[in-house]
Amino acid sequence: MEIILGIITGVAFGVILQRGRVCFNSAFRDLKLLKDNFLFKAIMFAIALEIVAFLFMAQMGWVHLNPKPFNIIGNIVGPFIFGIGMVLAGGCASGTTYRVGEGNTTSWLALLFYGLTAWATKKGMFSPILKAVSKYTTKVSSISSLYLADDKGKIGPTLATLLHMNPWIIGIIVFAIIVAYLFLTKTTKRPDSKLSWQMIGILLIPVAMFGFWTSTLSGRPYPMGITGGWINVFMGYATKVKLNWEGAEVLGIVIGAFITALIYKEFKFRVPRRGITYLQVTVGGICMGFGAVLGGGCNIGHFFSGIPQLALSSIVAGIFFILGNWFMSSILYGGSK
Repeated sequence: MEIILGIITGVAFGVILQRGRVCFNSAFRDLKLLKDNFLFKAIMFAIALEIVAFLFMAQMGWVHLNPKPFNIIGNIVGPFIFGIGMVLAGGCASGTTYRVGEGNTTSWLALLFYGLTAWATKKGMFSPILKAVSKYTTKVSSISSLYLADDKGKIGPTLATLLHMNPWIIGIIVFAIIVAYLFLTKTTKRPDSKLSWQMIGILLIPVAMFGFWTSTLSGRPYPMGITGGWINVFMGYATKVKLNWEGAEVLGIVIGAFITALIYKEFKFRVPRRGITYLQVTVGGICMGFGAVLGGGCNIGHFFSGIPQLALSSIVAGIFFILGNWFMSSILYGGSK
């Protein structure tokens, strides 16, 4: 059953990603180079809504908030490398995944090296680096029954634990700040967009909630992710490891994007004009795989799933995803236009 639930989650996610052209790499890059905040606002609207949705789900007892532990080295270095990688690869973890379903051959190669490097960092030749960095992991005492604490009563630090506030209070404050930014600032127009930024944000919420709930039912008490799913898929192919919920989810994203691209006649085998692009995306995939595991998550595990839990690890990671993206974007594209 967990496989079916994972695939359903992934298919729904893939459809929205494909129709909304949702890619965190594009959102971050466009914000700096083009002063285009359309996609960034769509993502931030989803995060604002997720804050309330996840708190509600935890309050109802359907899930427990499970913020990732903070790592002063991993949450800075890993996401910065990942941010560099997503620019080189031409897409973030979720963007690369859904573009595989559209027939983008550079995404195929980027994803291959992303998954293999993530596996090597988690379980293989790069794992000693991960082990060394893991020594700097920090947890704090839980302050609420809404959180999933370990056997010592510890959780990853959040804004609520740092400020000693009720999670609902700090959650509503952050929600209000984000919404104020979204609706009180000018939004870049995208006449060619199939969906408004508000609609993209709204559509992502039921998928995020369903994903969190079904992932918890499967024994993985955390919202959606990408990196762990591809590690599971590659390990399953090579070592016969059983497919799990997250592995089924990422396969579902590809399926959902593929079906949607076919329906709207957008599926096409895309080949870059220059062969050197394949080398670039390979390096990008390697950086993404290494950075995601070192940092404890990718743009979905941290930015889309961790920041709504107000996890310190995910907030710091999110900042360095953006900084890494801007750093490499400036090098590749020559700075702001």
